[in-house]
Parts: sequence; C-alpha cells; structure tokens
Amino acid sequence: MCIIYGYCRISTTKQNIERQITNIKSIFPSAVIITESFTGTKMERPSWSKLYKRLTAGDTIVFDEVSRMSRNAEEGFAVYQELFARGVNLIFLKERHIDTAVFREATQAPETGDKDLDETLIRGLNEYLMRLAKKQIQIAFEQSQSEVDHLHQRTSEGVRRAQAEGKQVGRAAGSKIITRKEQAAQEIITKHNRDFGGALSDSETMKLAGISRNSYYKYKRNLKDGRD
Repeated sequence: MCIIYGYCRISTTKQNIERQITNIKSIFPSAVIITESFTGTKMERPSWSKLYKRLTAGDTIVFDEVSRMSRNAEEGFAVYQELFARGVNLIFLKERHIDTAVFREATQAPETGDKDLDETLIRGLNEYLMRLAKKQIQIAFEQSQSEVDHLHQRTSEGVRRAQAEGKQVGRAAGSKIITRKEQAAQEIITKHNRDFGGALSDSETMKLAGISRNSYYKYKRNLKDGRD
C-alpha cells in the first residue's frame, strides 16, 4: 500500500511548524505528517532518517517547499536523485515544477523500435532531466534564501527607523514578561487574598487559583514587590 507523507521541518524555536502542516493537509488531508525541528548546532534529523529508510516505490512525500527537504541545494539534489531512482514521488507545494512527476513524465520518450537506440535516448534524456532538476532545485534554494535575507533586511530597517524616531524597540531593560497563567493567578490573588483586602487565606486562594504552592508564593511576592 502506497503512503502519502507530509514532512514538516523547522530550524529555530521562532518558527511555527503549524503553517507547514496546514498547507499540506489542505491539499493532502490523508497525509501522514512527520515533524522535525533542529538547530544549527544539531544537524541530526531522526524523524527524516526513519522515514527515508522505510520509503518504498510508489510512496509520496509532500513538502511545503523544497528548502524543507534539506539544508542546502547540493544535499537536496542528492536526496531527490536517489528517491527519484527508488520510485518515490516528491511534491513541493511552492515549487510544483520540481515535482518528480514532472520529470518522470518527461522520461516517457516514444520508442523508435531500435532497442539500443531507445536505451541510449532514455539514458541521455534521464541525464539531461536530472541536470535540469539539479538546476531548478538550486534556483529554488537561492530564492528561498533571498526571501529570508529580504525579510531580515526589512526588519532591520524597521528597527533602525523606530530607534531614529525615539521609539522603544523590544523590551525595556529590567522589564519582565508575565504569562497568561501568572496574570490570571495574580488577578485572583489581589481580589480574594486577605493580604490584598480579600477574605481568603493563602491556602484557600491557592486552591481557587489552581496553582502550585511555589507558583502561588512567587506570584504573591511579585505583587507585593510591585506594590511597595
């Protein structure tokens, strides 16, 4: 039985893998989603390695874009070439012209009736198509990197413009991020705890807020520090 896989990969904690999953599922709702995340200091891809080994002819892997398949164009083409030879179908939602189906269809050259000539033609055609695929994959990676560089440039320009206008960029030094959980707990503490004019003891307030003892006293201490 042939299986359709959706391979989704992120390389930083700031990226959101859900976008890739949604894009794939919107077109291939039955795809088996394989997710992976790694950073520049950890190049291993265990989920990909397991998938790569169990793929069989007729299986399909769907990527949101070609840059999710590998770290660079050279590695990407090596993967592409091997899986193409194994009869695995590759689909790239943002670069459909690189799909293996496009090149596989192009190899169906009409037969001349001369076996030796037909083999020579097919071999030459395959070599040409793989060179073309390699070039297209390289271009796709370059375009992807160009988009990232452009985004970084626009972000940097926005930061410099905001600084020139005297605006605060990022969090102020010494400022603290308050999570939704902490904010909700602090509201309960200030409203109901006796130390803030309420009617509940610490244990009763803790139960009402539904938080651990350590978290409770941490939040309460922060509130007192802010009030003093």
